[in-house]
Amino acid sequence: MFNKVISGTVLGIDGALINVEADLSDGLPMLTMIGYLSSSVKEAGERVRTALKNSGYYIPPKRITINLSPADIRKDGSGFDLPIAIAIVLTIGIIPDMDIAKTIIVGELGLNGEVKSVNGVLPIVYHAFENGISTCIVPRDNAVEAALVDGMRVIAVESLSETIDYIQGNIIIEPLDRDKINVESDKIEKKYDFSEIKGQAMLKRGMEIAASGFHNVLMTGAAGAGKSMISKRLPTIMPKLSFEESIEVTKIYSVSGMLDKKSRLITDRPFRSPHHTISNHALTGGGSIPRPGEVTLAHNGVLFLDELPEFNKNVLEVLRQPLEDKKITISRVNATYSFPADFMLIAAMNPCPCGYFPDRNKCSCTPFQIRRYQQKISGPLLDRIDINMEIKPVKYEEIFASSEEENSETIRARVEKTRQLQRKRYIEDNISFNSQLEGKLIKKYIRLDDKVNDYFKERLKKLELSARGIDRILKLSRTIADMSDSEGISKEHINEAIFYRNSGIFGYKEGR
Repeated sequence: MFNKVISGTVLGIDGALINVEADLSDGLPMLTMIGYLSSSVKEAGERVRTALKNSGYYIPPKRITINLSPADIRKDGSGFDLPIAIAIVLTIGIIPDMDIAKTIIVGELGLNGEVKSVNGVLPIVYHAFENGISTCIVPRDNAVEAALVDGMRVIAVESLSETIDYIQGNIIIEPLDRDKINVESDKIEKKYDFSEIKGQAMLKRGMEIAASGFHNVLMTGAAGAGKSMISKRLPTIMPKLSFEESIEVTKIYSVSGMLDKKSRLITDRPFRSPHHTISNHALTGGGSIPRPGEVTLAHNGVLFLDELPEFNKNVLEVLRQPLEDKKITISRVNATYSFPADFMLIAAMNPCPCGYFPDRNKCSCTPFQIRRYQQKISGPLLDRIDINMEIKPVKYEEIFASSEEENSETIRARVEKTRQLQRKRYIEDNISFNSQLEGKLIKKYIRLDDKVNDYFKERLKKLELSARGIDRILKLSRTIADMSDSEGISKEHINEAIFYRNSGIFGYKEGR
């Protein structure tokens, strides 16, 4: 006797449908599993056998063969336990043949028959819905996550016996009502706010430009100047994620096992701040079956690298490809995995090893030490930075000033307005921000009139810029123009873009 159940697995951050086929035949009593399985899936046989026994179901002493197809996809994880158990009980006749062709089943089994949560339910269910499957049976702890897929009928189960009774029709389990649950993340009181930052008008302006156009930033300044402080507050002024962006981010965190039992749609932009001892694989993702790294966890959000020169040089160089391509590709013998990595890089560093240069009353570093420290950041990586700012320490009178500083909500309103201009402009080009303009799109959307173009050329004669550097100034100018609600780019916009591109210690030759 033969039966089939539909389940799923995760490839990168996307789902894939897997057919769980079961066959019962005469022969030595044994359970054989085939289909390019990882060790965690091979162990499912014993978990399923014991869970069925402890749930009160008798398995006849016959040969049972389980095949997970297609055979060219490597199967990993414990989510196949429940579909394997259901396929077996269908095959041995405990459950009469039922029409479950439009149902996907995912879940791990405990030895007592308890159905446990698994990682990656959202991308699996999302992919299943796109392929015409209308019902999913998932662990109760994953039910809210599955309900993020609008239109999917979600059946939440807690045990193997409950699942079997539901499929038999012995009990009724009401589908999760999406209208009665809050699919968005609960509103959390903001821990940080821009109003807490005293002074630093240039820095605040630079960060508002960065948030408006999703531009990369490098801040250089003495210890205690406020680099980390403002970076942690940057997400509070960034535009909210669109629904499509939220789904993509939530899928990443689902695959990574970073959604809790009360999983909700992630609506705040991610902020990731890895330590400078991080390895290449932890940053970019990896493993025998690759999982997302920090660059992917920061997708559609901020990757903050504090003390930039302290990172291993090889780690910094691997950032070059995702900064340019907005994705990271990891190749293995059995498959190639692609992870999204469209993040805003915010980096901070001291001007010297001790952190006090150019204050020679405090700085004891030699010119050689300062040069060697700064040279840890390569030219190609610097070329991918849009805004390069040198941060001065805050003056005492600014720290103790009684004047009110702008709060995050006020700044965010301006950023949202600029973001809406960009979304409307690029609605047909599948991009959201000026920083994402590439190739022909730059020529299409960034046009300078003759006077501004001549002026820009004159300024470029005094700068040593690569073609990429010129494009980044143009994109930065477009953002500054959008912030002033200007259709055209003026000389003032060009000048401000060059200033923010050129004002840090790694600025180009102009004025140096």
